[in-house]
Parts: sequence; structure tokens; C-alpha cells
Amino acid sequence: MESLGVVVNPIAGMGGRVGLKGTDGKLEEARRRGAKARAPDRARDALSALHRREPELTVYTAADVLGERAVRDAGYEPVVVYDPIAGESDAAAGDDGDGGSNGRTGSVEPAAAETTAADTHAAVRAFLERGVDLICFVGGDGTAVDVAEVIEHDAGSHAADPDDATSASPDGDVTPMLGVPAGVKIYSSVFAVTPADAGRIIAEFDRVAPREVNDIDEDAYREGEVRAELKAVVPVPVAPDVQSGKQVASGSVDSLASGFAREVDPDRTYVFGPGSTVGAIETELGIEPSPLGVDVWRDGTVLARDASESEILEALPEPATIVISPIGGQGFVFGRGNHQISPAVIRRADEIEIVASDEKLDGIDSLRVDTDDEDLDETLRGWERVRTGRFTTRLVNVV
Repeated sequence: MESLGVVVNPIAGMGGRVGLKGTDGKLEEARRRGAKARAPDRARDALSALHRREPELTVYTAADVLGERAVRDAGYEPVVVYDPIAGESDAAAGDDGDGGSNGRTGSVEPAAAETTAADTHAAVRAFLERGVDLICFVGGDGTAVDVAEVIEHDAGSHAADPDDATSASPDGDVTPMLGVPAGVKIYSSVFAVTPADAGRIIAEFDRVAPREVNDIDEDAYREGEVRAELKAVVPVPVAPDVQSGKQVASGSVDSLASGFAREVDPDRTYVFGPGSTVGAIETELGIEPSPLGVDVWRDGTVLARDASESEILEALPEPATIVISPIGGQGFVFGRGNHQISPAVIRRADEIEIVASDEKLDGIDSLRVDTDDEDLDETLRGWERVRTGRFTTRLVNVV
């Protein structure tokens, strides 16, 4: 591979730790709650891992927080081909200046950036015009949809059927894409497992295969309903560390919930993560679970409901237990859909209980963590006992 296009959605994932379960339509509320940008750091981590392997790669990107900063911080000299004010950085190619109103000031804080989908569209078009071998984007499912829309439109003149992506290759007609996960919800199967994995995959991949881009209705998601919709099929590098799409179906976990509820310790505080499995435990305890949120409970009293990171920490004395269930199909315990349970929360607790039905575990090779804190991730890795029923457990490796 000779060239790469990189675009960063600097506000992706900001709604996670402050309890908004997404940023779509909630950016100002996220800022009001003190949300911090996480995408730029994850972009830098991915590109740094890539730079260690391919330091001479030509990297095209967009101005300032849309990619330029992260590319430069990773050790590359970026080729800026899109600027929200001027359009493409080449003065003679200003056709793409349809994206957003934030200036390339060099002083914009990522969390304050006013970027739009049009910025992503314009940057990806500029990458395609320069014939990049791969487009790397940093964001969530919404950003994946934005990138895929432009790729599919560009591919329309080459292939009438999206399934023709199976014949794409790094030097083929359909440009592949790979995501660095930074959003709250990650339902698409076009993302690397971690930023470091993304850097390695970009440096080493030699073939691609079709993968699905999915998105969900965030308003419905906040109310506890998952409405996933297939948005595109695009070529993605083939590698073991490209995550699967999330499964949305769930089975009965009544016996698991009953067994767990019988053993709760009245002297402990419990942090209940999102999802139907943990929700069944809460219901067994007489708690009305918050839809896909995090609740804090102690001896019959809900201390915090649908809580943000700061609210969890405020309600969390020692001893405390985090109760969490992995995402079906992906196996993430921390780092997908539960950013409120942050590294600070995890460190505050002295016990983590992983719960999952046998049916869910049968579809997962291993469990994964991605907390934005590599030292913490390392302490969480290894063989863990997962509760699967009233009395039964299974050992599963966290990698």
C-alpha cells in the first residue's frame, strides 16, 4: 500500500461517558455536561501504530481536528486535501467546499468543533480523487455511513451491485475502508477491534471482503429500542481483529437473573450495566432498568438511574461490584455502549461480575475490552469466570 486517506469525526463518542448513549442531536447537551473528545486520541493511537510499521506512507487528510493534527502527532507529514473553509487545499480544486462552518484555525478544541457529515463527504471525495489505497475513518456508525455513501457512489460507475465488493482489492476499483472505533454505538462490521489493531491491519492487509455498515435510530436507542438498518455493503480489510456486527436478538436469562439476585450482598453497591441480560437481574431485584443505561443500586435503593460517569462515581462507595454483560457477536465487556463505566469507575470497584447466557457465549470466541486506558485493559485481560445460569459458570478468555 502506498497511500491512505484519514478523516476524523472529532465529536464522535462524546455522549458516552456523560450518559447520552450517542451524540446525534445531543452535541450541545454533551458539551453542557462537560463531555470530552475521545476520537482525536484514538486516531493518534491508530496512526502511531501504523507509523511504526509504515513510516513512509503518504497520508492524505482533512484540515486541523478533522485529521491533520492526529496524522502529524503520529509522525507523518500530512497532505491536507480538504479544508472546511477553502474546500480542497489545492486552490484550483475548490469544488468540495460544502462541509461545515468551522475554520481551520489551528486552535479549535476537538470537543468544540462544528463539523458535519458534509465535511466527511467532502474529505472522502478528495481522497478518492487522489486514488488512495484505503480510507481510514475515526468515529462511530454514523461516520461509517457517511464514508460508505461516498465510496458506494464512486463505485457506481464500476459495479452495479454492492456485492461486487468481493472482487475489490487494495488496488482495485472499489476503495476499501476501515474504522477506528470512537463512537458510543458500534453496530457495523467495518471497525478494527482497537485503535492499535487498526494501525496493524492497515500496514499488513493483503485482501478485502464485503462487510455491512449498519446504523440505528439514536432517539429510539435512548428509549431502549434497537432499530438497526443496513446502510451499505463495502470492502473492508480481512483480518482477525476486525470486529463482527452486533447481534440484537436475546434469549431468556431468567435462571441466571434468579440465581444472581439470590446472592446479592446487602453491604455492597452494584453498578448495573446496559443490556437485557443485566436488565433481567435488575427486574428480579425489583428495579426498573433504565433503557440501555447504567444504574447504581444498594440494598433495595436505587442510588443513581441512567447515570453518567460522574453520577456513578458520586454514588459509589466501597465495596462495589460492576455487573456487565458482553455485547453479543462482538464480545466487548467494556468500551462499547457503556462508556459511562469509565476507567475511573472500574478502578473504584473492587469486583466485576460478567454475566451472559450460554447462547450468547456460544457465538463469541473471546471477550474484549477497550477502555481508552491500555494499562487498565491489560489488567482486565486473562481468563474470567462468566456466570451463565442459576448455578453455572464458564471460563472465557478476555483478550
